[in-house]
Order: sequence, then structure tokens, then C-alpha cells
Amino acid sequence: MKKKLLAALLAIALVAGLAGCGDKQDPQENTDISKEDETSVERVLLKDLDVESIVTLGEYKKLEWKPEAVTVTDADVDELFTEFYLEYFDPELGVMDRAAVNGDTVNIDYEGKKDGVAFQGGTAQGANLTLGSKTFIDGFEDGLVGVSPSQTVDLNLTFPESYENTELAGQDVVFTVTVNYIIPAEPMEEAIPGMGIDGVTTIEELRQFVYDYLYSEAEYNATMEAQDQLLIDFVESCEFQELPADLVAQYRSMAETSLTATAANYQMDLETFVFYYSGGMDVASFLDQYAEETAKQYIAMQAVANKENLNVSDEELQTMLEEYATGAGYTTVEEYLGEADREDFREYFMLDKVFQFLLENVADGDTASIVPDDTVIEDATGAEEGSVTEEAQDSAEESETAENQNSEESAE
Repeated sequence: MKKKLLAALLAIALVAGLAGCGDKQDPQENTDISKEDETSVERVLLKDLDVESIVTLGEYKKLEWKPEAVTVTDADVDELFTEFYLEYFDPELGVMDRAAVNGDTVNIDYEGKKDGVAFQGGTAQGANLTLGSKTFIDGFEDGLVGVSPSQTVDLNLTFPESYENTELAGQDVVFTVTVNYIIPAEPMEEAIPGMGIDGVTTIEELRQFVYDYLYSEAEYNATMEAQDQLLIDFVESCEFQELPADLVAQYRSMAETSLTATAANYQMDLETFVFYYSGGMDVASFLDQYAEETAKQYIAMQAVANKENLNVSDEELQTMLEEYATGAGYTTVEEYLGEADREDFREYFMLDKVFQFLLENVADGDTASIVPDDTVIEDATGAEEGSVTEEAQDSAEESETAENQNSEESAE
């Protein structure tokens, strides 16, 4: 988790001003986070630093490119197939003429009460529950075996002593549950066309769709991790003198501002967010580590830019900004920039050029690639498979969100 969070932060440090790219918005919302604390942290530009006195570059033209092999197991496909199938199953096709048995998925409404009073998180409508999955507390699923659609039952249950909600741990409760309909364990061919996935009308096509998505996602992750490792190897090959304190402070401030906003989006405080996503680090330690690693990486990349003539000229910057502004739906660069600083974009474009240079100059025999937008893959038989579509990704993310929401119910 810590590595992924650090990698994500390395990307946001100077990219905040690019947030509006691709979608037109109020220029005032196109905020440059590096300017938010100008009163407390003096702005430092990489191009103004004597980076050659700070870093001695290693052999940056022969870095290894070593992405992990991409594999998708039958178990992976089965799991996501089931998520898709249940998430987009048409209720009109639900079984209504028999009682539920183990292995069925029942769509239910339920309300949990303690001492006659409904407790928080114990109520849901239209939830899918597979009987025998042991997803909910003991007795809940067993109590629905033999129950028919439209039937309502009261389940007298006890939360385990170890339950994470201490107010419910070991407590006797009553769940009133109504079974709305049954989804049989064996997928129904007639349910597939109504799921609204382009080109998917059969069970076999849905499984292929799921496989394509999983393969593309695994390939993306493997490429991202290889890119992260390449940058780590690049920095580790360099030797650094003392880092400029004001630059380190600047990156620390950027990260704190961005993380605070991100934590708020997840309705978490900064301390909890960092602890969870960094693998147990406190905020100060994480920010200190991030700021130092970012400063090293960017100083080294600026040194490569100086040596390989990869700095961004005024003319090149203007051309790039015009492309970004047009792509985002703005008529002028000034409108696109708003209050953002051109120098933030110059640094971002420079860093991107250096990164592409490193990828193009990996060790002999290696072939590096950027994260693909679209991928055409081949299975073991050599048959071509279509790349995962944007709809596939959206559907998978929605399924994951639904699963997470269900898993948080107090009935678990």
C-alpha cells in the first residue's frame, strides 16, 4: 500500500494544474496546489537549481525493464463473472415459484433491531446474498433456506463476541427479512442480453468480456509497477548531496494539501487515511519520506533534462498548452490556465519527456512501454481478443462498489 500511495503522490506533485485537461470547467477550479501555501513555503523551480551540484547521475540509459508476467486464473474470472451477473441481473427473471436452497442468491430486504430498535447499518433493500457464502453472521443465511419469494421471516440471532462494532458484539438481535426473488446458482442464458453490455448476449461472451477486462487490468498494473520500479532504480543509481530544504518543504506542503483533500473525499481524517493507505505510518513520517523521495527523483530528472537537452522551451510550452487548452474545450491558453502557473506545466512536461527518454533507453533486449490506453491481447491459442472497453471498466468498478457497500452492512 505504501509503495502505491507514494507512486500516486509522485504523480500529483506537479500535475495538479493539469486536473482540468479533457473536461472544460471554471478556470478558478483548475487549481495549482503548489501555490496554496506560498506565504509559508517559498516557490522553488527545478530549472533554477544547480542540480549538477546536488546529484551525480548513474547509468540512466541502461535501466532494466522487468514487468511481471500477466496471468488471469479461472478463479479470477469466476469471481468477477459472478459479480457482473448478480449486479446486472434483471429482477423480472428472478425465480418466484420455489423456496430458496443453499447456493441460490436471494435478493432481500432486511431490518435489524436490538431491543426493538433498529440499529445503524442493519437495514438494506434489494441486497443480494448467496446462501452458504458465510457472508453474514451465523444463522442469517441458514435462516433463509426454505424461504420462498414474498415471504417474510424473523431471524433471532446473536452477533459474535469478536464483532468489530462493540455496541453489537455478543448482543441478541432480530432481523426481519423479506425474500424478493431468487437467482439460481446456475447462470441463466436468457439473463445475459438484458445486462446492457455491448456485444455480450451469451454466458460465453460474458466470460470472455470478464477475461478481457481482467487481463487488461493486470497488464496495466504490471506496466505501472514496472514504471515505478524503473524510477526507483533510476534514483537509486544516483548519488545525492544535501537536498535543498526549501524544495523538500515545498513538496511536503503539496502532498499534505492533496492528501487532506483526498482524505476528505473519503470522509476520513488525514491521520486515518495515511495510516491505512501507507501501511501504518504516521502523517509526519510519511510526508517527510515522500518529500525527500520526490525531491531526489525530480532533481535527478532535471539533471537528465539538462544533459540530454530535454528542457521545455517557451515555444514548446506554448504549443503544448494550446493543445491542452483545445482538448479541454477552452478557446485560449489564458482561460485554461486560470490562476495556475505556466512553470508548473513546464516542469510537468519536462518530467514527462525525461520519463519517456528513460523508457526509450532501457537495457539492451528490453522493450519498455507506457501504460496502454487500449490493448489487443492474444490467448494461449493465439486467438485475438478485443481490448477491454471503457464500459467494462466502469461496470467492474460499479460491481466492486456494490460489493463493498453490501459487505459493510452490520448483518455481516
